[in-house]
Amino acid sequence: MSAALIAGFALSSSLILAIGAQNAFVLRQGLRRAHVGAVVAVCCLSEAILIFSGVAGFGAIASRAPWAIEAMRWGGAAFLVIYGLRSLRAAWMQTDALETGTGAEQSLRAALGTAVLLTWANPHVYLDTVGLIGAIAATYGADRWTFGAGALSASVLFFAALGYGARMLAPVFARPAAWRALDAVVGVTMLALAIKLVLGA
Repeated sequence: MSAALIAGFALSSSLILAIGAQNAFVLRQGLRRAHVGAVVAVCCLSEAILIFSGVAGFGAIASRAPWAIEAMRWGGAAFLVIYGLRSLRAAWMQTDALETGTGAEQSLRAALGTAVLLTWANPHVYLDTVGLIGAIAATYGADRWTFGAGALSASVLFFAALGYGARMLAPVFARPAAWRALDAVVGVTMLALAIKLVLGA
């Protein structure tokens, strides 16, 4: 197996494993079994665009337009605050166990819209996925596309496992307390990420 492929897989795995807004949303969709395939597909497609944009050299272009990163920083922070407060409200109001087998109350458009926003409104995705992966891929010369393929493979496996593996936890989330805990963790995570973006960390 190519060293570049393995290196790309390892780097992408280390970046994507951290708990973030996108991961929390995919996990929740998996638990609810709500449009899981579509959400996972959007996340994987987004990763493909971002990773290969970085490999192609987009990271260098983005570094010359700091105003765009700044705009995304504030826009992303606002969205995370709204989403976080909604999750905390759900944690506070939840009294019944949600049906983990269906997600009929959520439209496909709403699920895909949230997945897109949580992915593309986060400036860290451009600094890490595009900038970092792009910069390291460049050191592999002609093998940079193989490096990118390895990075994308890790992302696809992660999102598929997160979305479809979540159903194994369904018995746990048959209890209202478990859903309240999940909503609370998601809410706090979103607000913490929003603060991190505002502070420029």
